[in-house]
Amino acid sequence: MSGDQTLPGGEPVPEEADEAPFWETPDIYGAYPRLTEDQTARLAEHGQRRSMAPNDVLIQEGERCETLFVVLSGSVAVVEDYGTPEEHVLRVHGPGRFIGELGLLHGQVAFYTAVARDPGEVLVVPLDRLRHLVSQDSTIGDLVLRACLGRRALLVGQGAGFRIIGSRYSPDTRRLREFAIRNRLPHRWVDLETDEEAEDLLRRFGVGPEQTPLVIWRNTTLLRNPSNAELARLIGLPSLPAGIRHGDVVIVGSGPGGLAAAVYAASEGLSTTVVEAMATGGQAGTSSRIENLLGFPAGISGAELTERAVLQADKFGARISIPVEATGLHPKDEDHYVVAFSDGSEIAARAVVLATGARYRRLQVPGIERLEGTSVHYSATVYEAQQCRTDPVAVVGGGNSAGQAVLFLAGYAPKVHLLVRGPSLEANMSRYLVDQVERHPRVEVMLHTEVTDVIGQEVLEELDVVDNHTGGHRRLAVRGLFVFTGADPHTEWLAGVIALDSRGFVLTGPEAQEACACPEVWQGRGRSCMTLETSLPGVFAVGDVRSGSVKRVASAVGEGAMSIHFVHRYLGHTAGHGGTDSSPHTRPKESAWLA
Repeated sequence: MSGDQTLPGGEPVPEEADEAPFWETPDIYGAYPRLTEDQTARLAEHGQRRSMAPNDVLIQEGERCETLFVVLSGSVAVVEDYGTPEEHVLRVHGPGRFIGELGLLHGQVAFYTAVARDPGEVLVVPLDRLRHLVSQDSTIGDLVLRACLGRRALLVGQGAGFRIIGSRYSPDTRRLREFAIRNRLPHRWVDLETDEEAEDLLRRFGVGPEQTPLVIWRNTTLLRNPSNAELARLIGLPSLPAGIRHGDVVIVGSGPGGLAAAVYAASEGLSTTVVEAMATGGQAGTSSRIENLLGFPAGISGAELTERAVLQADKFGARISIPVEATGLHPKDEDHYVVAFSDGSEIAARAVVLATGARYRRLQVPGIERLEGTSVHYSATVYEAQQCRTDPVAVVGGGNSAGQAVLFLAGYAPKVHLLVRGPSLEANMSRYLVDQVERHPRVEVMLHTEVTDVIGQEVLEELDVVDNHTGGHRRLAVRGLFVFTGADPHTEWLAGVIALDSRGFVLTGPEAQEACACPEVWQGRGRSCMTLETSLPGVFAVGDVRSGSVKRVASAVGEGAMSIHFVHRYLGHTAGHGGTDSSPHTRPKESAWLA
């Protein structure tokens, strides 16, 4: 096969395809790497060989992923809707390829069936051994993680997985879609308003439009307007164990700050539980590329950064549960706090780290609500970008999140309008982003500009924008609007419990002590409020939720790590002043990483 040949889609044939079987799916995007003999040998140390016959099912769609399969000989097909009239092949893999995607690393259910096409042999590596190897062997770990992330993105792009049937005007449909998107779950949305398939599916399952939204899985499982928690259980996202739970530290929120706190707390022997209301990674998890994070000169996507951190926390024994929404916080006794959740469950812990982040503000413009989730978005991921391949879009905002979204969307859309209320980009955007945005040929920066109206019934057709300097109006023909206009903290459930600033962010350190309703609490402890400590001793705040914090990924990670140093100081101080908890998980020194 010559080097200048191309595939049917016009893509060049990768060099390794010269040695690949002609029937094998090419590795165009790096999602299907071929293991070297040395890498296969290292994996073989943790698994067992197994023969396979044609039509042997290795992975069953809808069942929990518990094994990595490496093809040693023969071939394996990855199939969706296996055994049904809708069955179709997604991929075919030959010797040296492994079978599995992101769900494998997290113990989720499979979104496909893997079935042997030809007789051969596979290497079977159990999930616990794979996790250990990924965390210990950086070469294999990076290869497996990047491939799994790439495969998940391809599944998402193909609309594989479960289906959500619902109206674009339904708040519950938007809720389910947002949960699926934020958790990077393969799915396809069937719009009740415009998609002809919707009526056929409703008739097949004997339900009416009034019972939507529906979640259909494998054409056998039907959920009527499920809660986020019900959908999470169907897919296999981790949940809180039953019964009363006690631990050393509970971390509320799993953005960069919360995940950093989890890694350091668990690695230092503290019994650690992380609870998350929506999705791991927080707002950072929706970023297409973070280029100013130390140690990643080529940048890293928010999804990859998140998955790496989750695996790291899991390696050290932290428990992460999704979706669990915190609704209350109160002292249980002298040494414990109780965090209550919307499902009625509770966790008692000796210390609490608040890392709930902030949510992007909704744009208050006439007509916008009916288009949210269809044409108006508050994140820019591959899910939304795929809808913008042929039409212009607009981005509202002047900060780093807006700049990152503009550059990402410009790789898909023919034109991106950046609408900035202020007089310049430099005021709130990093210099490296400003340079890239201003130089990009498909980006138009419009300063002094605000949206005054959105036009369109079923999809966005136009924006009416005004130049707030001259008062002149202009119509923009766009099919997508992406909003990044600042954020509000997730602290409604903490009002009246801990001290907040005028905007609802959590006060810490001297400001928290000064605002404390009971200043004698610090006098009784013989110390002052620590830097990241709130007005409740032993409760700490990190990242975007903290008043005065720097809204950057690196600073949130730093605060998350530093909070565990203060947790050790608090636990040590409590034990030295009559504390009765002698948890075996607590180390005698303040913090291993600072020692």
